[in-house]
Amino acid sequence: MERRAIGSLIFVAAVASFLCGKTEAAPTPNISDLAAMRYLSQYGYLPSVNPANGGIISEESLAQAISEFQSLAGINITGSMNNETAYYMSLSRCGVKDKVGPSYDGRSKRYALQGSRWRVKKLTYRISKYPAGLSRSEVDKEIAKAFSVWSQYTDLTFTVKHSGSVHIDIRFEIGEHGDGDPFDGRGGTLAHAYFPVYGGDAHFDDAEQWTINSYRGTNLFQVAAHEFGHSLGLSHSDVKAALMAPFYRGYEPSFTLHSDDIDGIQALYGRKTTGWGTGPTNFHPTSIPPPGEEDPELCMDPRIDTIFNSAEGHIYVFKGEHYWRLTADGIASGYPKRISNSWKGLPGDIDAAFTYKNGKTYFFKGSKYWRYIGKHMDGQYPKDISEGFTGIPDNIDAATVWTGNGKIYFYKGTKFWRFDPAQKPPVKSTYPKPIKNWEGLPHNLDGAVIYQGYTYFFKDKGYYRFNDRTFSVDIADPEFPRATAYWWFGCKSASKGTLGNIQWQGESPDESSLFSGMLDAPDHDSYDDDVGDIMLDAGGIDEHFVTSSNQDRMDSGSRSLFNGETLSVLFSIATTIIARYIVAT
Repeated sequence: MERRAIGSLIFVAAVASFLCGKTEAAPTPNISDLAAMRYLSQYGYLPSVNPANGGIISEESLAQAISEFQSLAGINITGSMNNETAYYMSLSRCGVKDKVGPSYDGRSKRYALQGSRWRVKKLTYRISKYPAGLSRSEVDKEIAKAFSVWSQYTDLTFTVKHSGSVHIDIRFEIGEHGDGDPFDGRGGTLAHAYFPVYGGDAHFDDAEQWTINSYRGTNLFQVAAHEFGHSLGLSHSDVKAALMAPFYRGYEPSFTLHSDDIDGIQALYGRKTTGWGTGPTNFHPTSIPPPGEEDPELCMDPRIDTIFNSAEGHIYVFKGEHYWRLTADGIASGYPKRISNSWKGLPGDIDAAFTYKNGKTYFFKGSKYWRYIGKHMDGQYPKDISEGFTGIPDNIDAATVWTGNGKIYFYKGTKFWRFDPAQKPPVKSTYPKPIKNWEGLPHNLDGAVIYQGYTYFFKDKGYYRFNDRTFSVDIADPEFPRATAYWWFGCKSASKGTLGNIQWQGESPDESSLFSGMLDAPDHDSYDDDVGDIMLDAGGIDEHFVTSSNQDRMDSGSRSLFNGETLSVLFSIATTIIARYIVAT
């Protein structure tokens, strides 16, 4: 017993030394060393280990846990405690773990899927215990509004029931309330919810001052909408502006669902098939842009300098000294505007831009780069690309944060580079690599942007939709490249079909045929319908994978395992895996 007590004291002292000894400034007084460890354990970064019973956590594991939390919070990754890290640990937040389920593999996925989803889209709920500080009618209204956040963009429906069984049970509780996950009073953990595989119920801490349409207290609608995201199968996002980010940001009077949240919920349940919330209609393969603002300059010459996603969920296009904001049907009213009037200190003729998971936007021109938070410069800029992005060349063509692994990719001429800020050096010695590894993309790109799970690449007057799942330019009707003017800028007089074959301009015939025909990507229409069916439910494969007809084929597989069709499919799958590996490593 005495030896165990001494060992525990040594363990606690060693951990405290590691937490404090590697930081330039002590953490805020609200977060002690052991409290930081408990926090990391509570939210899934460390195993649940009690030093008093002999558990050991290595320095490497602790540093990795801190780094992963810093990555999710979008702050500088140091692997040790500091004031900024302690500040984020002190914020009010959701009680659901940041790292959950077998799907977590340390990659940055922006939105994250826990691994389970409801097999039906008509869901029911009940508020079985109301909060003390609000009327029942007020709570009913805010809870219904919170559910509608998710039904706007999917075919999900939510119906309240006052008796019988329901899918999602909602309760306001104080302290220990029977689920082994007690609330901690005002501040700290605000609420928690269970994923579909665990029942989907949502619990709210009734010690909080729940409010409606007020900057005082804690906004019920926003917290409820976040928790119901968990009830539907979404984990926490590393996008600061997303609803599914773990930290409470305060009351937002003009709340809108972030594109990252929309991508996540539609990956689970598909897009809405009727009514409002289906997304920008002019991006679909067979639709016609509805009436909207047309810009003479962009319609006459749709070539751009760069295009990027903002942290607020907007898509901006830069060209020369001006910029435009895109909408669902073309260009937002009141544009173009001068870049220098909105982003003070930023020049025109920008080469490339992207917004990272820390919510900051980076702009590149020549040998320099600038960093902004929103439209405010974040420090003293410009700086040299060689200083802040070691290994990346000057005068780049395009840049994007790829959804496949959360890394930053830069493109220039015929080559591309992968930049990982958490890796030393951030660019591996195996780079640059040829752009032709991204099957179907041209050289000398103009820009790239993420939209609804796809990466869109722009060159000259056309664009390509890159399917990150098949790792190739999408096969659709009309084929790519398509006219940027028609499909993105809402220019009704522009061509809506496939542009002339500019895909391999300037390349040798051998290069252009190297990867052609190797992958057989599905048509976009079928992909949209089946997006929910590719998700694995916890504990097994989705029911759509095994039907009576394909079960017969499975039973007889031993007799025709290596027929021509099967070999073709296997070859296609192998090619996709190899191509993804080439780019991701």
